[in-house]
Amino acid sequence: MMQGLRKTTTVRMRNYGRIIQDMILLAVEEQDQDKQQAMIVYIAQCMRQKNATWNRELESGVERLKEDISALSHGKLNCDFESFDETMEKLSQRPMAAADRPAKKKKK
Repeated sequence: MMQGLRKTTTVRMRNYGRIIQDMILLAVEEQDQDKQQAMIVYIAQCMRQKNATWNRELESGVERLKEDISALSHGKLNCDFESFDETMEKLSQRPMAAADRPAKKKKK
């Protein structure tokens, strides 16, 4: 993203980061309903992945993602559509893989 295009000033939910907030703002501004829904599904997938990075023990549930998307969009985005539920159902059947390998050792 170019420097002048950033619209958010503070990060509201640090576990998702500024880029998710910027993506949500773009989805709010989208006029085409199909494109907006596709954007919401993609944002939820990114949120699920980012949350798994921050909280390895906790899986991002669908309801949690819906609540966070609604909160970050100030209630302007709605996740109650068929393709969202279908995609999230498929993803919930494949849990996020936790990094099981040990950290790399520093060379001396």
